[in-house]
Amino acid sequence: MSDPIKHECGIAFIRLKKPLDYYRQKYGTSLFGLKRLQLLMAKQLNRGQDGAGIGIIKLDPKYGQRYIARKRSVSKNAVSDMFAEIKAKYDALDPRKVDDIEWLKDNFAYAGELLIGHLRYGTHGGNSIEHIHPFLRQNNWMSRNLVLAGNYNMTNVEEMFQHLIELGQHPKEISDNVTMLEKIGHFIDEENELIFRKYKNLGYSHTDITSKIKEELDIETILKRSFKNVDGGYNMVGMLGHGDAFIIRDPGGIRPSFYCEDDEIFVAASERPAIQTAFNFKRLDIKELQPGNALIIKQSGQVKEVSILPPTQKTSCSFERIYFSRASDADIYQERKQLGRLLTDAVLKKVDFNFKTAVFSYIPNSASTAYYGLLDGVNDYLNAWKIDAISKLGSSASRDEISAIVSVMPRLEKVLIKDAKMRTFISQGKDRDDLVGEAYDVTYGLVKNQEDTLVVMDDSVVRGTTLSKSVLRILDRLNPKHIVIVSSAPIIKYPDCYGIDMSRFNEFVAYKALINLLKKNGLESKIEETYKECKRLISLPNAELRNAVKDLYDLFTDEQLTEEIRNIITPADLNATVDMVFQSVENLHIACPNHKGDWYFTGNYPTSGGIKVVLRSFIYAFEGRSDRAY
Repeated sequence: MSDPIKHECGIAFIRLKKPLDYYRQKYGTSLFGLKRLQLLMAKQLNRGQDGAGIGIIKLDPKYGQRYIARKRSVSKNAVSDMFAEIKAKYDALDPRKVDDIEWLKDNFAYAGELLIGHLRYGTHGGNSIEHIHPFLRQNNWMSRNLVLAGNYNMTNVEEMFQHLIELGQHPKEISDNVTMLEKIGHFIDEENELIFRKYKNLGYSHTDITSKIKEELDIETILKRSFKNVDGGYNMVGMLGHGDAFIIRDPGGIRPSFYCEDDEIFVAASERPAIQTAFNFKRLDIKELQPGNALIIKQSGQVKEVSILPPTQKTSCSFERIYFSRASDADIYQERKQLGRLLTDAVLKKVDFNFKTAVFSYIPNSASTAYYGLLDGVNDYLNAWKIDAISKLGSSASRDEISAIVSVMPRLEKVLIKDAKMRTFISQGKDRDDLVGEAYDVTYGLVKNQEDTLVVMDDSVVRGTTLSKSVLRILDRLNPKHIVIVSSAPIIKYPDCYGIDMSRFNEFVAYKALINLLKKNGLESKIEETYKECKRLISLPNAELRNAVKDLYDLFTDEQLTEEIRNIITPADLNATVDMVFQSVENLHIACPNHKGDWYFTGNYPTSGGIKVVLRSFIYAFEGRSDRAY
């Protein structure tokens, strides 16, 4: 993606089903779970580089012994630094005693059976250690402790905040992290109290009641009560101090969630390939947690998937398929190739089917898979053309004539190279704009001066800033006649509120193009009319909400919008002419048939909270405010 945006976080969860000594004897280490957690997190680093954290719970600890450990880091290399520090603590232990599992659990905080890991990409707020998952709610009763982490954004935090006040709490801040921690914690407390009163009335001792609570705590009921009226996208994992755990996914399946288990281990993660690599599980053995469901992992190690909320229409995030998730997932790889292939006709029309002057490339590196798909489509076209052309020559065709036809091939070059070393020194705002052009190099000598057309594949175009200030200017150094920017994603028209850092209308190049078109066509009054309609709608009941901004976009075709985006991103002093090709929403659904979440392209939000966000975002844009819309 030429425009860097922050997005979904990543989670990792491991439940060891055997005693730690089992792994020491079989795998040569008592820290088998910890080492696999590090690998599981490292294989999901694409999901979060602002910070990382882990949480550990030990089963059956002695009284007075620490049984919950947490470590978090906001360093540049958070995962590796964090585990290096943990290893240093382990290396400092008495080497003669570390094979004694009981001694190790008593003396090493991170020797436990339940392990949680989190990778953070912050979409809001600061990046201090307080913002890093997992979050911890502490209590002297084991079964009231909660360790919580997840990939989530809640769109109705203020409503849930008010609900906590009505429950008698005094939350310390308005955030989805604190709100969810305290909301779940409240119902954990209530469930504990219910069981306590039951056995207290039957004459049980307090110690015996504690054991009964651990056995009978109803996680399913807790989750059903906690997630009632929660709006947003989430893949959340929690661990209770006594050893129960859960993983829950939103009813629309917006955020991804995968898991696998055998007789030794249960593991869950945001991405399937991470599980495959870390544990060598077969792809078909890895399951997807179904929308609205939760996995409940009891202290005993028993695992079951249960329905918590009625599933809605599945609207899994299509950006996961286009960009965010690793392309090492077999399905995602094929989907991205298909996204490129489906652009073949539109791209060939832009180059007038002239393969002598068209040079195909991509903006490194995440667009490469879609680029390969585009090349497959181009080669399919050429193969059909060659067969037809040779057939027309007839039986009298000469070798030279056939050779001339067969030799027609697409010109494939890597013309743009990103300098990873420069990225470290790029800052934000104006300084970033001044420096961003230095982050790319070009391969000189590949393009014929003022003759060739450069076709460059990108994942998507969000703000257009990097294209305008950097990419197009650098490509222009090669002195092409024409540049065609190809986006494997459709036009991004609307904000996201379920995980991606795209909540402000006035940052989108498509929105700027829309406003320009309205003004050019004498429809400027429509902007204020829509503002007033958004103000009216946002206070209505959820059932009466609608996305009024769609009315503005519906005034123009995608072709008109594309042309205006091209005008915006093209520097006035560029020598080459510029064209743009965007994916269609219809083709997106063909390529990714099981991931229908397309609200950033269509404005069709899967929850009422999303509609409120788009209304609020337009209001803020009209008023010139830069506030986050949720």
